[in-house]
Amino acid sequence: MDPTQFNRQILSVSDRLFRLAKSILRNAEAAQDAVQDLNMKLWEKRSALNDVENVPAFLLRSMRNLCLDSIRQQREGDELPIELEFAEPNPHQQVEQKDLVARIRSMIDDLPELQRTIIRMRDVEGMDLSEIAYITSLTENAVSVNLSRARQKIRQRIIYEQKCVEETVWKE
Repeated sequence: MDPTQFNRQILSVSDRLFRLAKSILRNAEAAQDAVQDLNMKLWEKRSALNDVENVPAFLLRSMRNLCLDSIRQQREGDELPIELEFAEPNPHQQVEQKDLVARIRSMIDDLPELQRTIIRMRDVEGMDLSEIAYITSLTENAVSVNLSRARQKIRQRIIYEQKCVEETVWKE
C-alpha cells in the first residue's frame, strides 16, 4: 500500500476511529493518542493491509481492541464531557435536555462493556449490525440480542426513575 492509498483508505476513517475510541476510553486526549498509535501501527504494517477485505471494519475492530487493551492496562478512565450545545432559546429547556443527556449517558456507561460498545456503535455511530458483528467478532444475531438487552435495560431504568419522581410528587 503506497502513501496515497494509505491516506485515502486509512486516514479518511480517522474521525470514526476517534469517536469510537472516545466512546470507549471516555477521554478525548486518550482517544487522540489511540488514533495516533493505531495509525503508526498500520503504517508500519501497510503492506499486509492489501489482504484486508473490509478496511473500515478492520480499522474499527483494531481500534476497539487497542482501546480495550489500554483500559485493561490502566483501569482508570475519565468521564465524557457533558457539555452539549442546543439551539433552543429557552434556558430551562436547555438545562432539562442536558440533564436528560447526562442521565442517559450515565445509564449507558453503567451497561456491561459489550452492550455499551454495541449501543454506541449502533445508535450513536449509526453502524449496520453486520459491521458491528465484524468489529466485535460476534454473530449478527448476538449483536442484535445485546443491543436489544441494552435498550431494554435503559428503558426499564427510565421507567423506574419516572415512577420514583411521580411517587415523590404525590407525597408532597
